[in-house]
Amino acid sequence: MTFIAMNRFKVPKENGKAFEDVWASRESYLDEMQGFVSFHLLRGPEQEDHVLYSSHTVWATKDDFVAWTKSEAFRKAHANTGQSTSRTFMGHPQFEGFEAVQSQFSNKRSAA
Repeated sequence: MTFIAMNRFKVPKENGKAFEDVWASRESYLDEMQGFVSFHLLRGPEQEDHVLYSSHTVWATKDDFVAWTKSEAFRKAHANTGQSTSRTFMGHPQFEGFEAVQSQFSNKRSAA
């Protein structure tokens, strides 16, 4: 069953570019992991003092995601994130995990 892992970040408006640059420049090691399907960094609604962002990974199973969180690849990917991103967002990221109970896919392929 597909598992979706998301972290939500509140990023002050003036830190948006720096936050995105940190994500664009880091090595994730996700493609080394069994069950990894896709990753997206999403920019969401803008509020008065911040912009909502979400990191969004799709895994073949919840067990694959849990294995990622216990892996050396996870430790390497997150080794410097506390220093590089913590000053760019407000508070702590909010984790949310979901198991897919229904999925639908387009027959058409498009680049996003």
